[in-house]
Amino acid sequence: MPRKYKSLDYLLKPDPKYNDKLIGHFINNIMKKGKKTIAQKNFYKAMDVLEKKFPDVNVMDSFNKAISNVKPIMEVKSKRIGGATYQVPTEVPAKRQVRLAVKWIIEAARKKKGKPFAVRLSDELVNACKNEGDAIATKINVHKMAEANKAFAHFGFRSNR
Repeated sequence: MPRKYKSLDYLLKPDPKYNDKLIGHFINNIMKKGKKTIAQKNFYKAMDVLEKKFPDVNVMDSFNKAISNVKPIMEVKSKRIGGATYQVPTEVPAKRQVRLAVKWIIEAARKKKGKPFAVRLSDELVNACKNEGDAIATKINVHKMAEANKAFAHFGFRSNR
């Protein structure tokens, strides 16, 4: 039996510009090979582009709206019962919702080619604010999978013991 996982969220530091832990987490997910300054530059450039596109709206509000629009409510988890594997729909905990939303937005921005990363990231954040784009499509696909497998939802309440 694995031991209980202890969260290390208390070690997460907020970013220097906006002093927000969510943005610190976002920058850490953008980071590759420990190059945090490059990740910060890309993120702050993306926020500047976002500010130019929406001069009348607060940048933090639009960023938080983008994250909240991408957050999934339900997902499927594989559960093995009696030799068969079922995709059981389960609710997503609040922390995992945020982590999945951050991951999907960054993946969608990385998938696109032809523009600098900061511009692609700002485009994806704008699309997420409007409930469009690849990150929203990923969320919709996850919800469709959960909806399609809701017949197996009763397996989610059974313990593995």
